Amino acid sequence: MAKNKKIYFSTTEIVPFANVSSLGPFSTAVPTLLQELGHDIRTILPKYGFISERKYILREVIRLREIPFSFCGVDEIASAKSAFIPKTRVQVYFLESEQWFKPLNNLLYKSKNGRILMDNAKRYAYYSKSVLSTLPHLFWVPDIFVCNGWQSALIPNYYKNEYEGINDFYKKIKTVLVIHDFDEYSKIERSELVDMGVEIHPNIKGNKLNIYDVASYNSDAILIMDRPGEKISTRLLKKAALKDNKHKITVFNQEDADDVDFYAITESLNQVISDITSK
Repeated sequence: MAKNKKIYFSTTEIVPFANVSSLGPFSTAVPTLLQELGHDIRTILPKYGFISERKYILREVIRLREIPFSFCGVDEIASAKSAFIPKTRVQVYFLESEQWFKPLNNLLYKSKNGRILMDNAKRYAYYSKSVLSTLPHLFWVPDIFVCNGWQSALIPNYYKNEYEGINDFYKKIKTVLVIHDFDEYSKIERSELVDMGVEIHPNIKGNKLNIYDVASYNSDAILIMDRPGEKISTRLLKKAALKDNKHKITVFNQEDADDVDFYAITESLNQVISDITSK
């Protein structure tokens, strides 16, 4: 059992705010259960234009206005508002961006005609940098980043290569990457990653890269979510980068496709957190 930790849970979906994949229910149930275990948990989510500030009682947070950071060589500014997951005490920060988040429809990663958005990689790289930039403004230093899916997979890379140790807000933070799906969303051109300031381990070859390969060298732990009929761990563990980092990997086997055991998932994640924070 992990001792009580401060956990910063980054995700792009939380029910009822945004929900298009397994990420949504996971990011609602698991933070709530981690909080019940005694952890100090905060979640962070893009503020999509379709999220009603009035309905969900989003509040201004003075210290989270106009947070500066650098992205693709340009000085950027992000702001965040705060609310709670309904019927819980789990706090959610909503990152605002007129360019990257506000225009999205409720399919999130696709246009209305079903085509995958060409700028997904850059959008969620921006998200990853803005999540990291919030720490000095929260006056709160997490012990753990839980990074959900390909959307948050660059947080470990940016943290290790740009933020770790630069001041007291970026010290001794461990990162857990949770992999929910293995599909076309995780494939990114090397040149695009380089343009976004992502450092790529020399063992990773080729021009079309998988974001999980890139993340595997910087994450402290990786939790792979296998579902009935979707044993993505089998394919992932054939990849050279994940083989290199096999010692970091835990596989959770979901037994029922329809009745997800979030208690068991939370126990598994809690054990991962315990293992990497006790080292």
